[in-house]
Amino acid sequence: MAMKIRLARGGSKKRPFYRIVASDSRMPRDGRFIEKLGTYNPLLPKDSEDRVKMDMERVQHWLDKGAQPTDRVSRFLEAAGVVEKKERANMKKAQPGKKAVERSEEKAAKAAAAAEAAAAPAEEPAAEEETAAEE
Repeated sequence: MAMKIRLARGGSKKRPFYRIVASDSRMPRDGRFIEKLGTYNPLLPKDSEDRVKMDMERVQHWLDKGAQPTDRVSRFLEAAGVVEKKERANMKKAQPGKKAVERSEEKAAKAAAAAEAAAAPAEEPAAEEETAAEE
C-alpha cells in the first residue's frame, strides 16, 4: 500500500481549512484516510502558532513506515525540523520560449544597428566642424 501524508480540504466555499492526514495514495483527496495527523488553516497569519498543528510523533511514525509527504506537507515538516530541506526543481515557466527569444534577439540587433547608423552620420558633421574651426 502506497502511503501519503497529504492535505484533505475542508471548510466552506472560499474559506479553506485542511486536515493533514495519512492515507492510501489511491484514495480521493477528501475521501477515506487512515489517520488525522494535524490541521492547516491558510487564512491565519503566517507567524501564528495555530496556522499549522501536527502530532509530530505520529508523523514520524508514518514517515518511518515509508509514507511520502506531498510537497506542501514536506514544507511544513521542513519548517518544523522533522525532515531535512530538499532541493526543488526551479520551474522555467516564467521564461519565454525559443521563438520569443529569437525575436527579441533580432529586435535588439536591429535596434543596435539603427543606433549605430544614427551615431555614424552624427559624428561626420562634428568632424567637419572641427576641421572648419581649425582652418
